[in-house]
Amino acid sequence: MSPRSASVNEELRRRSRERLLQAAVELVDERGYEATTLADIADRAGSARGLVSYYFPGKRRLVQSAVHRLMHRTLEEALEREPRGADGRERMARAIDAILRLARDRPVLMRQHMAGMMQSPQGFVQCPEQQRLRDLLWDTVTRYGSTDPDTDYPLLRALLMGAVYAMVLPNVPLPPTTLRTELFRRYGLDWESGVPPVPEGPGGTGDRDLSRFFYQPK
Repeated sequence: MSPRSASVNEELRRRSRERLLQAAVELVDERGYEATTLADIADRAGSARGLVSYYFPGKRRLVQSAVHRLMHRTLEEALEREPRGADGRERMARAIDAILRLARDRPVLMRQHMAGMMQSPQGFVQCPEQQRLRDLLWDTVTRYGSTDPDTDYPLLRALLMGAVYAMVLPNVPLPPTTLRTELFRRYGLDWESGVPPVPEGPGGTGDRDLSRFFYQPK
């Protein structure tokens, strides 16, 4: 039997790493960070325990990479949906809505992500998943019309992180519509851009705080 080619081995490694990242997201979302062990993640991914250490130096690094992967995939899906030729302002609206929706739908996971970055001496993990997220946000500010993405990308990232933090803060979270209003005002976006909140009933509620109905699937 001939040995596998380098390309086949690389694809197997990629798939194995992807399974670990997906398992980490699922388990931390279900159980929380402290209740999730590396052995649990390996079992869910169908991988050997030692393989986790081969790809990641520890649980914190694994979980951060897993959340960055979820974020860049969520953002990519929002940016590339039809119509795909959306202009820069529409793409900015989609990006904001995608991140706010993620914070709304995955508060446990995003709360842990924020806490992990603040507790880690390295802050942002410089991993392939974080790089893909960076590239998407960089492209967003560029298409929006930025002439200085070196400044405008970190600012957008900071504003989105601040909004996520405000949404997942225990006991006193801000509603997503309040944060959306402020972010849309900051970037001069129309309320109907992106995926606007859906009011209750055919006549609407008349209330700007529609967080219970935010981004209902069509």
